[in-house]
Amino acid sequence: MFEMLVVLAIAVILLTIGIPGAAGFLRDIRLTAAANDFFSAIHLAHAEALRRGTRVDLVPRDETGDWSKGWMVFVDRNGNRKVDDADRVIFSHGPLPKGMRIKAALTDSTVQYLAYDAAGRTRTNASAYRTQFGTFTLQSDDKVRKIKLNFLGRPRICNPEIEKSTC
Repeated sequence: MFEMLVVLAIAVILLTIGIPGAAGFLRDIRLTAAANDFFSAIHLAHAEALRRGTRVDLVPRDETGDWSKGWMVFVDRNGNRKVDDADRVIFSHGPLPKGMRIKAALTDSTVQYLAYDAAGRTRTNASAYRTQFGTFTLQSDDKVRKIKLNFLGRPRICNPEIEKSTC
């Protein structure tokens, strides 16, 4: 009986020590998964623009432009730059877990969007010749992941904690 109490006490101590670390580990995994989901949506928009030979947009699902509430990849058939009945939604992602957010800092930030043309290049709404590039920052508490878009519209994921000079 005494041995059982000692084993239970040790188990409780180990769990008490391990649980806070596990919570941080789970938060990091959720952030990495969200960054990978968003990164995949960018690649999907690029691939679909090339495949279909037309502009494909990636936009927030929420009309306020909050990426954290989800995003959609769609073909804007009527050219009004809004998702409506005339458009073809290719993919839709739901909201991020509570406490996680995405902030965009792009060339054209007047409206939150990322558009690829038929040649696979990013474009702004202002000009069919001006590229859209910049950074999407995903944050959960003190953890951050960034998706950087270069001038050609190629994305890459980076971790500012590890890649201090290039992220």
